Formats: sequence, C-alpha cells, structure tokens
Amino acid sequence: MCRLLVLCAALVGCGAVSPAGQDGRATVVAVVDGDTVVVDVAGREERVRLIGIDTPEVHVDEGEQPDCFGPEASAFTKDLLAPGTAVRLVRDVVGRDDYGRLLAYVSLADGRMVNELIVAAGFATPLSIPPNTAHAARFVAAARSAEAADLGLWGACGG
Repeated sequence: MCRLLVLCAALVGCGAVSPAGQDGRATVVAVVDGDTVVVDVAGREERVRLIGIDTPEVHVDEGEQPDCFGPEASAFTKDLLAPGTAVRLVRDVVGRDDYGRLLAYVSLADGRMVNELIVAAGFATPLSIPPNTAHAARFVAAARSAEAADLGLWGACGG
C-alpha cells in the first residue's frame, strides 16, 4: 500500500493530474506577456504562468524600457495563443506561484507544448525552479538549438 501511495504521489508530481482535478482543458482569454496567459477553465478565469521558461519583460516601471526582445516575445505568444484557442494545462509538483498564478505546461490541440515552442523559437530562456522540472532538459535542448542558430533574443540581444 505504501508503494502505491508513493507511485501516486510521483504521478501527480510529473503532471499526470491537471488543474482542479479536471482533464486540463481550457480556452485562452488573453496573453499577458510572453510567459503568462489568462485562460478560462470550466467557467473560471485563471492567470497561468508557463513553467520552465522566462521571456524578457514588457511590463516595466514608468520611464523604463521593456527588456530586449520583450515585445517580440509577447507578440509571439499572442500569435500562438489567440483568444479562443483551445489548450490543455498540465501541472507539475507545485501548482501555484507566490503571486497566485497557476503554474502549467500548456499544449495546443495538436499536442505541441507552447512552453517549448517559445524557447525553440528564441523568445525565452529556460528557467528551472525545483521541484517543477519535469521538462527542464527539453527546454535546455531547445534553447541550445535556438542559441546556435542565433534565433530571436539570442541574435538580437547579444546572447
């Protein structure tokens, strides 16, 4: 019995359980920036922070400039996740961040993971915050390929 409980805990930690115990289906409402979106989950709006990636900032204090490639990263995510886009959210070990945002890997209907697409196109760098590291190696590999090809921020911001 103890081994079964450990196995169940491990599955939850690897993203086998989706938000609110549901199947993870959601609909995009808006994109906040390159790594944060608002979705509708079963009639409730949730702010979602994409796990494992970090895009340059666009929302800065008055008088400051957005980070290099921040507006482009935000635009890329908006192109991927237009309002009304159906997505699937999958959690990792920790379900929310200190700001109350849902932490999730976001996939499109065709199965492609948005988090990885953003990194692979050069619009984000990997950001591993344990224990939410289920796909960290994928994100590092995608970033290395983008950097080698001088894609996105790698070519525009001097690495």
